[in-house]
Amino acid sequence: MYFIQNVLISDEVMEANFHCDVAVCKGACCWEGDFGAPLEEHEIDILSNILKDIKPYLSPAGIEVLEAVGPAIYYDDMQKMGTPLYNGGPCAYLSIDQNGIAQCGIERAWADGKTTYQKPISCHLYPLRILATGTDMEAINYDQWSICAPACKKGNAEQVSLVRFAKDALIRKYGVSFYEELEAAADRHLEIQAGQLKP
Repeated sequence: MYFIQNVLISDEVMEANFHCDVAVCKGACCWEGDFGAPLEEHEIDILSNILKDIKPYLSPAGIEVLEAVGPAIYYDDMQKMGTPLYNGGPCAYLSIDQNGIAQCGIERAWADGKTTYQKPISCHLYPLRILATGTDMEAINYDQWSICAPACKKGNAEQVSLVRFAKDALIRKYGVSFYEELEAAADRHLEIQAGQLKP
C-alpha cells in the first residue's frame, strides 16, 4: 500500500498491466453489471446542463430513460448516485457503433466539440475505482473483472502498466504532481519486486 497526497494506492494498482482492447470486449463494461457508473455530485449538474447537446449521440432507449428519471439515480447497494441503466443493463449514455462496439455518447459529443465535459471521471479512470476512506482521504483500487481479460492480455503483451494506461484520467482527477509521484512510486515498486532495489 502506498500513500501519496492523502490518497491510498493498493499494490495491485502498481503491479498490473492493462490496455483496453475494445475490438475484443466490445466495450462490455458499458452494459455489464448491476449499477451505473458512479457520479460525483458536480457531475450530475453537468449532465443535466448538457443533455440537449449529447442527445444526438444517445440511443432512443437511453434518451427515454434519461427523460423519465433524470441524469442520475441513487443505487442503494452502491450507496452512491450513478448513471441510469435501461433494459436492466446498458448505461443510458451508451451508444453502439456500426461494429457493435459500445461507445460513450458523452465522449462522442466531447470529441465533436459539442461539450467540454469528456465523460464521468469514474468511467475515465476504470478499471481504477476510487473509494472514500475518510473526510479528506481516498483510496485507489484495481477493480479486476473477468470481462477485462482481453485488456489484461493486451497490457501484458505490450507491457503497458495500469498506472500509465490511466495517466490522463489520473491527471484529470488529481493533477500532474500527483501523477508524477505515483508513476515514480510505481516504477520503484516494480524494481523492488524484481529484486533490482532494496525496500
